[in-house]
Amino acid sequence: MITTERMAAVDANAAALGVPRKQLMESSGNAVAREVRAVADPGAAVALLCGRGNNGGDAFVAARFLSAHDVTVHLLGRPESIRTDIARENWATLEAAEVPTETVTDSADLDLGEPDVIVDAMLGTGVTGALREPERTAARLTNASDAAVVAVDVPSGVDADTGEPRGSDAGSDDRGEAVHVRADRVVTFHDEKPGLAALDAAVTVADIGIPAAAERYTGPGDLLGLARDPDSHKGENGEVLVIGGGPYTGAPWLAARSALRTGADLVRVACPESVAREVQGFSPDLIVRDLPGDRIGPTHLDRVLGLAADNDVVVLGPGLGDGDGAAAFVREFLAAYDGRAVVDADALRVVPEVDTDAELICTPHQGELVGMGGETASDPDERATLVASFAAELGHTLLVKGAVDVIADGSRGDGDAAGGGTDRETDEAVRLNRTGNPGMTVGGTGDVLAGTVGALAAVTDPFRAAAVGAYVAGTAGDLAADEHGYGLVATDLPDRLPEAMRDE
Repeated sequence: MITTERMAAVDANAAALGVPRKQLMESSGNAVAREVRAVADPGAAVALLCGRGNNGGDAFVAARFLSAHDVTVHLLGRPESIRTDIARENWATLEAAEVPTETVTDSADLDLGEPDVIVDAMLGTGVTGALREPERTAARLTNASDAAVVAVDVPSGVDADTGEPRGSDAGSDDRGEAVHVRADRVVTFHDEKPGLAALDAAVTVADIGIPAAAERYTGPGDLLGLARDPDSHKGENGEVLVIGGGPYTGAPWLAARSALRTGADLVRVACPESVAREVQGFSPDLIVRDLPGDRIGPTHLDRVLGLAADNDVVVLGPGLGDGDGAAAFVREFLAAYDGRAVVDADALRVVPEVDTDAELICTPHQGELVGMGGETASDPDERATLVASFAAELGHTLLVKGAVDVIADGSRGDGDAAGGGTDRETDEAVRLNRTGNPGMTVGGTGDVLAGTVGALAAVTDPFRAAAVGAYVAGTAGDLAADEHGYGLVATDLPDRLPEAMRDE
C-alpha cells in the first residue's frame, strides 16, 4: 500500500533519478489499454472521459493503444487548459493521428452514445473536494450507462486513501452519496492505494517502471507538501528550542541558525550565561535564554522544562558537553518531557537508559550509534536492517549519519521496522539518503543537521522530518562543496538550506 501523498513523492523522485514522466505516462496508458482489451473485443465502442491533468494524459496514451477499437476521446475542458506539458503533447499526438476526439466545455453537450466500455480518467489521486461540472454530469452519465467502467488510478470523486466519496456540496447520487464514479475495474499504478480495497471493483496494480530506489532513497519528491500556508501567522510554521552550549558556543548557534533557515518561525536557545552573549552575538535573529553558570545541569531542569513547553520541538545536545552534570540533566529532562525532541551529540548516550514519553529523533554518527548500544555495518542495506532493529528496540526515530545516511522509524514496533513484517512494511519504515559529500566530515555539520531536522519536526512527523532533514542538509553540503570543495566549513551550510529546500 502507498498513500497518495507518498506516491506523489515517489513519482517526483523517479523523475529525479532520470525516469522521464512522459515515459511513466506511456507505461500507464498502456496498462489502461490492456485492461480495456481484457473486457472488450476488437471493434467494441470505448468512450474515454479525460480530465486536463496527467490522469487524462494517461487516457490519451491509452487511446493510441486501442486502435482495434471504436474509440472516442472526450476532453472535459478546452485543449489550451490542459495543465501539464506531457498531457498536452499526448493530446496533440491524438489530433495529429486523427484519433476521434471531442471537446466538452458545457456538460449539457456531453453525449457518450452507447459505449461498451467507459474509461474514467477525469480526476486522479491528487484532487480533493467534491466533483464539479462537467465532471459531475459525466459521472452521473457513466453510472447510468450499461457499459463496463474502467477507472484510471482511482474512480473520480473517490478519496484513494479512504475509499470514501469526496465532499457533499456537489449534490448526491441515487444512493444518497456524494457524486462519484462507480467503477467495475480500477487500474492503479506502482502500488495499491489504501482506499481501493473498500470499493466494489476489481483492482489491477500496474508496474509502470518506477525503480525501487525512488522509494528507498530520499529525493526532491520528499519535499512536496511542506510549503507553508499563505495565510499562516508568526509561530504557526514552527517554534524550536535549542538546548546546549557551555563547553562550546558555535554548536548551539549552528543548530539554531539552521532551524531558522529551514523555515522555523521562531528559534530560541537555552544556554549557560557564560556563553549567552557570544551565542546572541552570532545572530540577532535568535532569542537567547541564559541559564546561571557555565554548564547546563540538573539545577536548570524546571526552567528548561518551562521553556520547552512553549515550543513545538526541542533540539537537545549541541555543544552540551559530556560532563556528569550534563548527562544527569539530559536524563531528568527526558524523563519529565513529553513533547518532541531531536537528540544529538553528547545527549545521545543517555537515551537508551531513559523511560520517556517524548517522541525522539536521535541523530548519531555510527560511532555514537555503537555507544548507544546499536550495531552498524559497511554495507548500507545491512546497516539499514541493523538500524531499523535498534530503532524498534528504542521505540524512537533514528537518523544514523554516514556516507549513506540511514533513517529508521522505530515507532512501528519490532515487527514492521525490524523485518518481521512484509518487504513493503520494512521499506516504509526505513529510508536511505545519499546527498552529502566527504567534505562534511568537518566539525559542526551534525549541528546543522540537528537544527534542520528540528525545524522540520515542528511541521511534520518525526520519520519524515528525519528523512527530509538528511536530504536537505546533505544537499546544502553539496551546494557548499560546489563552491568550496573539501575546504567547506559548517558555517557555509545554513544559508544554503533555503535553496536545498526547493522541490524543483
